[in-house]
Amino acid sequence: MPLKIIRDDITKIKCDAIVNAANPSLLGGGGVDGAIHKAAGRKLLEKCSTLGGCRTGEAKLTKGYDLPSKYVIHTVGPIWRGGAAGEEALLRSCYRNSLAIAKDKKCESVAFPLISSGAYGYPKDQALHIAVEEITAFLLNNDMLVYIVVYDRRAYQISEKLFDDISAFIDDNYVALHGAPNIRRSVQAEANGFPGICPAPPLTSALKKEADDEFSDTAENQTASLWEPAVRRPKSAKAPAFPTAVREDLSDTGMIFEAPQDKQSLEDILKQIDESFSEMLLRKIDEKGLTDPECYKKANVDRKLFSKIRGDKSYRPSKTTAIAFCIALELTLTETRDMLMKAGYALSHSNKFDIIIEYFITNQNYNIFEINEALFAFDQSLLGA
Repeated sequence: MPLKIIRDDITKIKCDAIVNAANPSLLGGGGVDGAIHKAAGRKLLEKCSTLGGCRTGEAKLTKGYDLPSKYVIHTVGPIWRGGAAGEEALLRSCYRNSLAIAKDKKCESVAFPLISSGAYGYPKDQALHIAVEEITAFLLNNDMLVYIVVYDRRAYQISEKLFDDISAFIDDNYVALHGAPNIRRSVQAEANGFPGICPAPPLTSALKKEADDEFSDTAENQTASLWEPAVRRPKSAKAPAFPTAVREDLSDTGMIFEAPQDKQSLEDILKQIDESFSEMLLRKIDEKGLTDPECYKKANVDRKLFSKIRGDKSYRPSKTTAIAFCIALELTLTETRDMLMKAGYALSHSNKFDIIIEYFITNQNYNIFEINEALFAFDQSLLGA
């Protein structure tokens, strides 16, 4: 089952177990620890007082009591002391030991806070990276739904460099698509928190009407490429008519003029349907030399959904699921475009989500969990299902 990053109150998550970022005494404290003790009720404190505390990096189990979760797994994260005091190994041990307990109790779902990233001072980007790595390694060999729960966006961040790189990539590609200056772009970009872009006044109704009268957005004016902006031609401009012989003479220039085709019946057209998304996915899995479990786990998709896709050649996945498989298969941009078309989707430079996906594919980073970290940071839908 997949790993999901969500923004919520961990004490309200309905799952088999939640993990408490506890202090060594296990007797409650501030932050997540205090919130869990308060929500679980007095019986949790009474039980914890019998456990003899817990050492850093280790984990202990109690019932959930008044919590919606069946169990609470208490683990003690390291205090950040600069990184040279074995903090990383101890933090990784927190996740490994907690997951081992969850597996031993046959938990199907478990929710983690970002351990040590609060009062203990562990850098949030490093704490998140460690959490994702350890949970991912566990999920490669185990079926479990794992949440990383953050209370608000201020408690969560990817590295500043990655955020800046993606922001620049989004801005550059938006400029490439819409041109500069673009008053719609400047207002939206400022709203999204991109610096250095001054907002301009909105289009008046008169200006909008003038633009709409001058240009047409009909299908005949659209370029065939999924990655290029639409070609806009004044309504008054007419496409020149070329005789067949001229069309043939121009074929070497890269200009394509299609001759009229005979009308086809709907039955004839339906007979030309290409392979479906499901068929292409299964073919690509074989071509890449992957097993089915390797593929759907890399795609952050659970086994049940993959079985539906495999069993129904006409199954139409969501866009996020379709892209997740493209990432798992490490497809190029062209291959990604082709596979998305099978499911009825495309990538657009008008969409921040799509540009972020293109950024990672262009940089040949196919780690779906790192991609989801970035998508979460930019408040976008996550990949997988």
